[in-house]
Order: sequence, then C-alpha cells, then structure tokens
Amino acid sequence: MSVSRNTTWRTWIVWAENIALVFIISFAFYTTLPVKTTQTLFVPQGSIGNIISQLTKKGYELSVIDSYILRLMGTPKSGWIYIGKNKLNRIDFLYKLTNAKAMIHKVTLIPGETSELFFEALADQLKLDKTKLQKYYNEFSSYPEAGIYADTYHVPYGIREKHLMHFLVRESEKKYKNISQKVYGNYSKKQWLRILIIASIIQKEAANNKEMPLVSSVIYNRLKKGMRLQMDGTLNYGKYSHVKVTPERIKNDLTSFNTYKHKGLPSSPIGAVSLQSIKAAIKPARTDYLYFMKSSEGTHDFSKNFKVHRQNIKKVKRTKELFKNIRIK
Repeated sequence: MSVSRNTTWRTWIVWAENIALVFIISFAFYTTLPVKTTQTLFVPQGSIGNIISQLTKKGYELSVIDSYILRLMGTPKSGWIYIGKNKLNRIDFLYKLTNAKAMIHKVTLIPGETSELFFEALADQLKLDKTKLQKYYNEFSSYPEAGIYADTYHVPYGIREKHLMHFLVRESEKKYKNISQKVYGNYSKKQWLRILIIASIIQKEAANNKEMPLVSSVIYNRLKKGMRLQMDGTLNYGKYSHVKVTPERIKNDLTSFNTYKHKGLPSSPIGAVSLQSIKAAIKPARTDYLYFMKSSEGTHDFSKNFKVHRQNIKKVKRTKELFKNIRIK
C-alpha cells in the first residue's frame, strides 16, 4: 500500500515537472515571437487590458498573455513613444511599451513674434493646420495677441491643434496670473490686457533688456501728456512682424496699430512678450524722457525734449553719410 502511494506520488511529480517544462518552453518560445510595429507608437490611455485591446485593433498581434507580462513589467504611459525598430521579439516590444522615451517636440515662441507667424512655424514643424491653430487660439485665449507667453515648450508627438492651443494658452495664463497676483494681488484680465499691450510695444522697440524700463517710461510719459506714441514697432503687427515700416505704411495704415495717426495704445498687443518686457510695463523707469532714437551702435539715445531728439537724429544721419562715403572711396 505504501509502495503504491509513493509510486503514484512520484508519477504526479513527474507529470507536474513535464507540464511545467512544457509551459516554460512554450512561454520562452512565445516571448521570442516577432512583433511588427512602427518606429513611433501611440500608447492609448486606460488599463493594461484596454491598451492591449486597442493595440490589437490596430493590427498588433497581442493576447491576454501579454497583459499579464506587462503587469509584471509595469504600466505603460500614454502618449507617443519611440520604438526605434519595425520588428522586435515580443518581450522586447512589451519592455519598450513601459520604458521607451516619450516623443517630444520642442517649440519656441520668440519674444516679439506675432501669433500669425508663430502658427505658420508650428503648422510647418508639427504638420498641423494653421487655420485650426488660429481658430482654437481664438477660442481659448482671452487676448487677441500675446495670449501665449514667449518661451520654449515641450509638447508630445502627435498632438493635435485643439490640445496644443489649450496647453499653450493654459500654461501662459498660469504664468500671467501668477505674476499679476504677486504684483497687484489679483488677476484682472482688463488690466492685464493693458500690461500686455505696453509690454508688446516695449518688446518691439527696446534694443535689449536694459533699455526696456526706459522705453516703458517714454510710453507712459507720452500717454500722460496726451501725445501720440509715434512708434514704428506698433506697425509690426500680424503678418507685418518683420516688414520695414515705410512712410507709405504710416500714411495708409488706418488701424489702431498706427500710433502715428491714433492717440493712445493700440487695441491689442502686437506680439509675444517676455518676462523682462512685462516687468518693464509694470514698473517703468522714473524719467522725463519723451523721445528715443536708434544710434549707430544699435542701442537708443533717449531725450527729454524735441530739440535734443533732433540733434540725435542728425548725429545718426551724419554717421551714416560718413560710412557711406568711406565705402564709396
């Protein structure tokens, strides 16, 4: 009786060992099966089971077994990832789902640039629709221009127009709200629009960050005296961002951006702003300056009255004539 039981027990152990061996061999074979993929892959949101289900619908040869393997490896993060190959063995593919680096685009909005040209660059870089970018910007932003803070942003590969605009505007609003609450104790969008308008003019006119508070003081001083701003930078709005302002433009442009014809500030900002220009708009330098003129060095000469301003203009003209004669000789 005892010998019979021992024989039966040994038989079961042998069967169990054989089954385990078959399972191990089958599992090892299964994990080496190739999986065809694209070099970049979008991992959907949801549970591991949902991720496997969605990838299966897209043609990936995955099964419930892969769900269990993934649970041992970790939960994949949703979004675009870089696989790097078009064909991997199964275990490497599943490992990539949980450990591959996210596909990220770096986009930069240069201080002073207009949204129109920025959207053109975005559309070209990210293969998006410029019209849709503008549409969603208008939908999400409180400001006709400068609703996106001048900065570098990291956005996921494959992001669409709506989500991109929502992200950029939301991040910019956070920045603006934080600055405004620190300075004013609140975030009034009407008040902030005025700050953005002034900051955008400063951004276009100042030769460097050091000049910004001085340019700001000229703007405030002229507004206080009821003088027209008469600044070329205000005409570099929209598609005219990098277009030289000519006497014809000054004569024919009838918009509020033409501060040679219209008193006060333009109706909206003229481009993206930096932190430095915002600070200058909030806190201008204390001066009596009413004029500034670009010098031959590329910076500006500031003056309190028109007489000195005319002298600065003549000085620049003399320098230009001198260099012109030297080149001719």
